[in-house]
Amino acid sequence: MGLGRAGRVIGRYALFDALAKGGMATVHFGRLLGPEGFARTVAIKRLHPPYATDPEFVSMFLDEARMCARIRHPNVVPTLDVVAKGGEVFLVMEYVHGESLGQLAKTVWARGEKIPWRVALSILSGTLHGLHAAHEAKDERGKHMSLVHRDVSPQNILVGVDGMARVADFGIAKATCRMHVTRGTAVKGKVGYMAPEQLAAENITRQADVYGAAVVLWESLAGRRLFEGSKDAIILARMIAGDVMPPSTLNNLISPELDAIVMRGLHRNPEERYRTAKEFANALDRVGGAGPSEVGEWVERTAAHSLERRASHVGIAELDVSEQTVTAPTAPSLSTSDSGRSRDESASQSGGSVQYVRPPMKSVHDVASKSNAPNDKWRPHPFALAVVGAAALTTISMWALSRGRAPQVDDAAAASPQPVKEATSATSDAVTPLVTSASSPATGSASAPGPLDAKSAWSTGGALPPRRPLPVVPTVSASASSKSRIDLGSRQ
Repeated sequence: MGLGRAGRVIGRYALFDALAKGGMATVHFGRLLGPEGFARTVAIKRLHPPYATDPEFVSMFLDEARMCARIRHPNVVPTLDVVAKGGEVFLVMEYVHGESLGQLAKTVWARGEKIPWRVALSILSGTLHGLHAAHEAKDERGKHMSLVHRDVSPQNILVGVDGMARVADFGIAKATCRMHVTRGTAVKGKVGYMAPEQLAAENITRQADVYGAAVVLWESLAGRRLFEGSKDAIILARMIAGDVMPPSTLNNLISPELDAIVMRGLHRNPEERYRTAKEFANALDRVGGAGPSEVGEWVERTAAHSLERRASHVGIAELDVSEQTVTAPTAPSLSTSDSGRSRDESASQSGGSVQYVRPPMKSVHDVASKSNAPNDKWRPHPFALAVVGAAALTTISMWALSRGRAPQVDDAAAASPQPVKEATSATSDAVTPLVTSASSPATGSASAPGPLDAKSAWSTGGALPPRRPLPVVPTVSASASSKSRIDLGSRQ
């Protein structure tokens, strides 16, 4: 994998160069590729190929992710995501711009120097607070997970340029929620940092992590390994012998009070050690450690070369990602108000590099206008529909009535119009109009057919029969007499 160039894209992450390598996995730095040009540098943990297809190691890997997701503390490296791609599983963690305590100690010791004791106290205090948060972690049901790290060592303590120490790598942690169970009496951890009960494969508790942190503190103050040896067998023999001297014998800046704190943490009997990691941390805080700014400045001076090289890698990766396009499903086209053109958020990967195209931005005006725009489908009010329907029905009825009862005037009637007749009722209250019909039963004329008959005649091609005459509407005129006079108007 070239400098700052992505070797592959896993989901929404671009994988870049390796940061560190361990026995089971390699940690790479990567980039989270989000929408609207958002990106973030992360650390991605990847199992070595021989273990990537082993169900036991994959189960341990997933257990680590589940446990870390339950720990929320600034002194613990958080796990952000889990990605399964191409038959592999990747753990996405927060990227810490700094260096491991193991590498920092190695650099200082190579110069013939020691870690400033106040800096060492601050680093170990933060480590112990993070371990306490892990020990107190609970599962989804609120039950204590009884989590024990089992691998507290300088390699698993990251110190950032912000002066914060963070516990990492819970890969072999012991917890009640683990899916993977250690087979037989297998012993896991680094020999030089294991508690006596852990070496004896006995039941271990949080005091085992207290012991491991005490070993790291002793080495940080003394400037060398506590149990040295070219082979694990030699280290194990020295640990069993239990010949441990106070750190002040190798560093005259260490006070008797600090000596007592370290030696209590290294006690072979778990019951004689600090009951919790927090109690151990509080004892160190009372002695007085360095502040975060002092620790951060020391990290920058000590690891200046490696930090500069890593920052260069990150910068190239950020530039590489921001200028090109990432392989991802094609998003639906979006139309912007300013250009009027549709753009697609597409992705592609070629030549082992990651490319990312920033999708179009939407202005607040676009969002507001879209939210206030009327609905494309007009929905009339039910009352309006009822009024329109009633009006339409009335119009049709009137038209049908006029068609069926319009007066029919023949030639004879036109030549000799009918006279207007008058009728006077016996009383002024009862008015009986006399209606003159154009065709009377007395004359023997047949009544006109109804609308259905007319329709039948139309459909058979015959002539339409004459329409029924409408009755003449009487006009009532008031008079001074007690009788009512009715004028019957002639038909038009």
